Amino acid sequence: MNTENKARIIELPKITDPRGNLSFFENNNQLPFEIKRSYWIYDVPGGENRGGHAFREAHEFIVALSGSFNVILDDGNGKKTYALNRSYYGLYVPPMCWREMVEFSTNSLALVVTSTNFSEEDYIRDYNEFLSEVHK
Repeated sequence: MNTENKARIIELPKITDPRGNLSFFENNNQLPFEIKRSYWIYDVPGGENRGGHAFREAHEFIVALSGSFNVILDDGNGKKTYALNRSYYGLYVPPMCWREMVEFSTNSLALVVTSTNFSEEDYIRDYNEFLSEVHK
């Protein structure tokens, strides 16, 4: 697998201004995929986790627009935890990575953009099925 398809933190442009900072991302510039869908996760009750699935085809980019949370990625051979707590960087998640979002701070806001439109068939929601597909 080349480096372009590995999970990694991507630092976004940060334009500083005394009136407030601005960051952004654009198709095919900062992200290694074209954006087809955006969604956000908010009002996560204390102690709750999100995710607990993998995608067969979808690439994702996750940004903590406000607050903080951790993303645990599992490629079937090992796990790595990424702390997201700044709005000028995000986590690129390639297909076939099991992902869990945990330890949400109060009033956190997660923005997720993906390379595909919603498709229930793209989800792998059973961890053993995920492992089976990864190790084919």
